[in-house]
Amino acid sequence: MTKVAITGATGFVGKAALDVALHKAMKVRALTRQPAPPRDGVEWVSGALDTEAALEELVLGCDAVIHIAGLTNTPNVGRFEAANVTGTANMIAAAKKVGVERFVFVSSLSAREPDLSAYGASKARAEKLVENSGLNWTVVRPPGVYGPGDKDYLDLFKAAKLGFVPVPPEGASSLIHVEDLARLLVALVPLNPKTKGQMYEPWDDNAYGYTHKDLAKMIGEAVGNPNAVAAPLPPIVMQWGAKLDGLIRGGKAKLTEDRVGYMLHKDWVSDLRRAPPISVWQAVWDGEAGMKMTAEWYKEQGWL
Repeated sequence: MTKVAITGATGFVGKAALDVALHKAMKVRALTRQPAPPRDGVEWVSGALDTEAALEELVLGCDAVIHIAGLTNTPNVGRFEAANVTGTANMIAAAKKVGVERFVFVSSLSAREPDLSAYGASKARAEKLVENSGLNWTVVRPPGVYGPGDKDYLDLFKAAKLGFVPVPPEGASSLIHVEDLARLLVALVPLNPKTKGQMYEPWDDNAYGYTHKDLAKMIGEAVGNPNAVAAPLPPIVMQWGAKLDGLIRGGKAKLTEDRVGYMLHKDWVSDLRRAPPISVWQAVWDGEAGMKMTAEWYKEQGWL
């Protein structure tokens, strides 16, 4: 039976990956900072990405590592280096020390443009560490990830109920449902010459991505307000909005100046040349159905 080590298994993407791994009858060893409830097939390991002993315990006896844990947003950009770069280096060291060969790393499309944000730069540096590790690696750069449990897109769903969706001034981006991303990560666990040393940029059924107007329309229809319109925000408004969010929510701010840096970029559409092999994975959720499903989940949880 395949045994996989997962970091970030208590987070949005990690929870989904853990569920898929268990569904595929894999054994899972998962890293957690806080005590986690018992679950069949899961062995929780207490620790963090800077705890050497915990990381070695996490990967010992495993067939593969899915490294998801990392920092995606913070007002303190200095924290990206420790979480995303040093944390990845520590995971690589642990895998090599105990002899785990397979390493699946979750990066970000933002790594394509490292000059735009400290977050993207940290992911780009982490990718280089993985590529030079000597392990049997695959890097996955997800586009915008949404679905049940996500809080980043939640504010857009709430705004759509009021008739507008605040978006950057122009551009397009790809999307992927969290369940589809999780299935891809687990599908990459087995040793496969097709996936060794590859970098993938997955997406849903729309290979050309979504304009901000498209996104607003889909979210509006998902919440039952088809008349919701995109409300493009000028760069200066987004920059001042980030300052205001920082003053109001402090360390919990969602809109940071670093995040604005890459949100203003016009092209976050996944590269067709970096598509995962169809024999390994295909997306199930299209944007329209996925958004409606997500809106229903938000309503059931009382979030919307």
